[in-house]
Amino acid sequence: MSPTHTGVTTAPADLAPCGQEDHPDCGIRDVLDRIGDKWSVLVIVELAGGPRRFRELQRAIDGISQRMLTLTVRRLERDGLVLRTVYPTVPAQVDYRLTGTGAGLTHLVKALADWSLTHRAAIAEARHRYDRAHPGHDIR
Repeated sequence: MSPTHTGVTTAPADLAPCGQEDHPDCGIRDVLDRIGDKWSVLVIVELAGGPRRFRELQRAIDGISQRMLTLTVRRLERDGLVLRTVYPTVPAQVDYRLTGTGAGLTHLVKALADWSLTHRAAIAEARHRYDRAHPGHDIR
């Protein structure tokens, strides 16, 4: 193990409570409102590979409608995560790219993806055990 390696910690992180009446808002709700929806993370992942035009994004993200992609990139742009550039051509060309803030988020998304892959089997097994112990309680 290298001297800078910190090892893997399974204990919970030291987090202050959020969202309680006597505690100032820590900002997690704002972030989750944006990246916790069905499509935003997929758009961020796609833009991590570089600028994309609207149709390229739509083709790359299976199942997203034109309207939902429009709303998603607008919200990401409003939050400063995506930059929309319109080029003065006929017809006008538009591309989308991550801002510095959006690019910084990709490291967290990657960490979450890595975590999900590492724990996929354990989560599936926990669900299976729960479903066996609680028949008829479909909570999907």
